[in-house]
Amino acid sequence: YQAKMDFALKLGYAGDQIQAVLNKLGADALINDVLAELVRLGNKSESEGQSSASGTTSTVVPRGPCPKEIASPELSLEDEVVDNSDNLRPIVIDGSNVAMSHGNKEGFSCRGIQLAVDWFLEKGHKDITVFVPAWRKEQSRPDAPITDQEILRKLEKEKILVFTPSRRVQGRRVVCYDDRFIVKLAFDSDGIIVSNDNYRDLQNEKPEWKKFIEERLLMYSFVNDKFMPPDDPLGRHGPSLENFLRKRPVIPEHKKQPCPYGKKCTYGHKCKYYHPERANQPQRSVADELRISAKL
Repeated sequence: YQAKMDFALKLGYAGDQIQAVLNKLGADALINDVLAELVRLGNKSESEGQSSASGTTSTVVPRGPCPKEIASPELSLEDEVVDNSDNLRPIVIDGSNVAMSHGNKEGFSCRGIQLAVDWFLEKGHKDITVFVPAWRKEQSRPDAPITDQEILRKLEKEKILVFTPSRRVQGRRVVCYDDRFIVKLAFDSDGIIVSNDNYRDLQNEKPEWKKFIEERLLMYSFVNDKFMPPDDPLGRHGPSLENFLRKRPVIPEHKKQPCPYGKKCTYGHKCKYYHPERANQPQRSVADELRISAKL
């Protein structure tokens, strides 16, 4: 009993609140159950302070990040921000990457591009651009097979697909670098890049492009004919997919339970609970972290 009391006191909970929880659960209760009950009840002094300030009946406020968000979970999404197409970021799709991925790296499947476009159209996006090299309009060859080629023409008529320039000079094909078109348009329009390519060469060209690609690259998978982007594009502590695709967040983030250890938690990024103090940390790769530590 005393060990649990001391442990909870170190985490900053009030003595009378800990005693009430231990009396309720019993001295044989597991420490995790005690902490869960403390988190559920919240800090007594905080809830009393809120009730005295508002002059209304006190609400149970858990220890956590944003009291405004937690105190009124019943607010609907429409009460916070009106979500419309103006709030959705422009989408720039790497057509070659998507088509080759859907074709299992064996062929250029134009149907994969259509599936990706349809997914974003269903989400309400209207500003969608697909880049494909112009030589993909040529007839399919055994060494470079192309399937469902008529889809490219259809999307071009709908002003969704854009062919990047290419020409033949003395029988040799001269192709413009389509990746630069993709990154430049997404950067200028403050949009999202849909690709499984990391664009390492373009990241080294401009520092602002490097930061943009790290923060706005949306990777994906194909499960047969189902286009599936991840629910956490920037990792488990980053924004949800819905907020990643929006200019202003609509769905409240971090519905997870706040970590009972707070800033004293030693689990780091492996902790399954929410840490408000880590919300604004940049999602750097391990390689970038090593480079920064080496410079320091």
